[in-house]
Amino acid sequence: MFSYFTLKDANEILPVVIQKFKNIESMKNEVFKIQNEMENNPRYMSNFEDYVIKKQELNSAISNLYKSFEELEKMGVMVKSIDEGLLDFPSKRFEEDVWLCWKEGETEIKFWHGKDEGFMGRKPISVSDESLV
Repeated sequence: MFSYFTLKDANEILPVVIQKFKNIESMKNEVFKIQNEMENNPRYMSNFEDYVIKKQELNSAISNLYKSFEELEKMGVMVKSIDEGLLDFPSKRFEEDVWLCWKEGETEIKFWHGKDEGFMGRKPISVSDESLV
């Protein structure tokens, strides 16, 4: 279900969103770890059974990662970049669709950007800005 976030609503759910994002980061790292192990450990090239078991482990890790993406995005939050730690919340500024923008390390949402702008287009949200939804 789609809905727009007010700044207040986005900041209220931010602690839960941050935890879910950290889980996604952890799962991504696990996928890369398993992949790296499969590619660099001769055991998985020489033993068919070990390879199949490790491949199934990789498939499960990838599935769990995508389920976590889906869970976060069902909340209405868009994952823009895991590597850069960027999440966006759909909002409106006056009648314009905009994104409330969060970057990893921030404790609250303080920036927004236009629908077709990226991180480089971030603008600070004024304390008195009543224009957001």
